[in-house]
Amino acid sequence: MDFRFATEVRVRFAETDAQGVAHHAVYLVWFEVARIDYLARFRGGYPELRAEGIEALTTEAHVSYLAPARFDDRLTVLCACGELRGARFRFDYLVERNGERLAEGWSHHACVDAVTHRPTRVPAWLLEEIASAES
Repeated sequence: MDFRFATEVRVRFAETDAQGVAHHAVYLVWFEVARIDYLARFRGGYPELRAEGIEALTTEAHVSYLAPARFDDRLTVLCACGELRGARFRFDYLVERNGERLAEGWSHHACVDAVTHRPTRVPAWLLEEIASAES
């Protein structure tokens, strides 16, 4: 996977277990942080989608854990967006600490009308921005 976007997170004490290891569920939160930061680069990002009456729902997510993250680690979360078809799209993620792969995963999403919750196409402006960023 060719990642062209990255954001930084720091493992907070509240995100760890009694041994100081990041809890498995927090990786999905970090994926969301990266996804929102990724989208923020484009015409107002996720808030702009919502202002247009569109919600982007998460329909599926997967994480593979490769090595533990610990309290106070500074991590890089890389992400890429692809598989844009109609209302659907996918993000891929990689979590690293100083170049060491800690986790990788993906999430599937679908755009829906905020009122009816019926599927609606990813807006053309966002498709164009993502295509440009990923090429």
